[in-house]
Amino acid sequence: MIRILTTAGALSLAFTAVTAQAQVERTSANPTAVISSTAMIPPGYKIYYLSGSTASPIDPAKPEEFGDTKTQTLSILTKMKASLEKMGLGMGDIVKMNVFLVGVPEKGGRMDAPAMNEVFKTFFGTPEQPNKPTRSTVQVAALGRPTTLVEIEGIAAKAP
Repeated sequence: MIRILTTAGALSLAFTAVTAQAQVERTSANPTAVISSTAMIPPGYKIYYLSGSTASPIDPAKPEEFGDTKTQTLSILTKMKASLEKMGLGMGDIVKMNVFLVGVPEKGGRMDAPAMNEVFKTFFGTPEQPNKPTRSTVQVAALGRPTTLVEIEGIAAKAP
């Protein structure tokens, strides 16, 4: 009985050591892509769900003015980064994002994904922060306010 418990204890410690060293595995079918194709979270990681966020007004005196897709994306990702940092996390810990874009007149009613990606690439896949999350980007008819063009939610994972 003692031998069984000792063996079980040793296996438990070995598994814990392996788990602590494991990292999120990301793959990409195209190395130049702005996102990862897959992300695998090892056992034991804490998962953090980030609720959908929209931009803050450019000028608090004009609460309905949020700017274009690029401006709104920058506002949201900046807020997301600050929120993660308060929890001891960073943008590199994000493994999955969902981006919702409203179509804009300048694009004939289509979403401005290039403007969103322009900002996205400054937060992910950089020399300072090389991790890229998996991501879905969809066009929606509308968001909470008539001038809201972007909403982003995410999932982050970190070893305890």
